[in-house]
Amino acid sequence: MLFRQKSTTLLRAVFLAGGMVMASSTSLSGAAHAQTALSPVDQGWVARVQDTMNAVTTMKGRFEQVAPDGQRTTGTVWLARPGRMRFEYDKPSPLLLVANDGKVVFRDTQLDQTTEIPLERTPLGLLLSEHVSLSGDVTVTSFQRQNGTLQISAVRTASPGEGTLIMLLSEQPLSLQGWTVIDAQGRQTRVALSDVKQGVKVSDSLFALPREN
Repeated sequence: MLFRQKSTTLLRAVFLAGGMVMASSTSLSGAAHAQTALSPVDQGWVARVQDTMNAVTTMKGRFEQVAPDGQRTTGTVWLARPGRMRFEYDKPSPLLLVANDGKVVFRDTQLDQTTEIPLERTPLGLLLSEHVSLSGDVTVTSFQRQNGTLQISAVRTASPGEGTLIMLLSEQPLSLQGWTVIDAQGRQTRVALSDVKQGVKVSDSLFALPREN
């Protein structure tokens, strides 16, 4: 039952329809106003973040996922842009998530279930695109800089009502530290990265999409 709950949490965090989370029209309206108020300095930081994310081609690190109920799961993550990522959960968790070939596949070996969704419909689509852009199809709705940490909230420009993705970055050095997804009920699922190494060699076999037995 515990892993079933965690499985549901992961789906909520990654497989949300439209690639972003649902949020109330009131909160999104406020976010829209925040976007128009971005100062030139803030816009400069957003541009730096975009350049930094585009400079990352491969990455390996540890992750910790915190569910809305406070349950924590950990594992190892690999990234190879464009389009490939692997979340391998520490045992005894039966969970595995792989992004490749324009899709994200989630595998729960305990339940013998596999779920597939287009990459562009997930928050990972923004992180794994060939050219990460925080303008155009994506609108930055707010930017905060405090105590050496940057927080950027973004929505899809064409459909801001679908929700928001919050990215957290360290200022020195400038690097992605994790992200937060909030569901329609206001529940937060957080993913934090640690021990991140960029520019590492990664095997193509890591990104083989899992299949049902």
